Amino acid sequence: MDQLVEKALINIQAEALFSKDNLQQAINKGEEKAREIQVPVTICISDISGNPRMLYRMEDAKLVSLTLAPKKAASALLMQAETKDLNKDTQPNGELYQIETMMEGKLVTFAGGIPIFYHEKIIGAIGVSGGAVSEDQLICKTTVNAFLKGE
Repeated sequence: MDQLVEKALINIQAEALFSKDNLQQAINKGEEKAREIQVPVTICISDISGNPRMLYRMEDAKLVSLTLAPKKAASALLMQAETKDLNKDTQPNGELYQIETMMEGKLVTFAGGIPIFYHEKIIGAIGVSGGAVSEDQLICKTTVNAFLKGE
């Protein structure tokens, strides 16, 4: 019984992280980092079902980032891994070679997508697009950290 109660409490706490205020403060921190490194991006925060709970495109962010940020979040969620870690396995002779084709273009395997783990359970993912992949990754990591602080 204690395990069920603990599991229920974790689920409630995890859902509380998706409050409008917390989503907004996480986006704000990501945007702050993007402005600091002078890279306009789109940031997408998705829940465990893959539904975007907040999507924000900075002024002057590349229009393609509106498509890629949610795909990066979805890819991190589906694969339960950072998208940067998928790249080497999807190259020719890699274990996951051609998975993007098999997934009809729904999977992104370059940096900028990070799953969100809370108490070792995946609860969602964040995707960032608009800069070089290393810049997207940095902004995404900043956004994930802010989201998990739950300020």
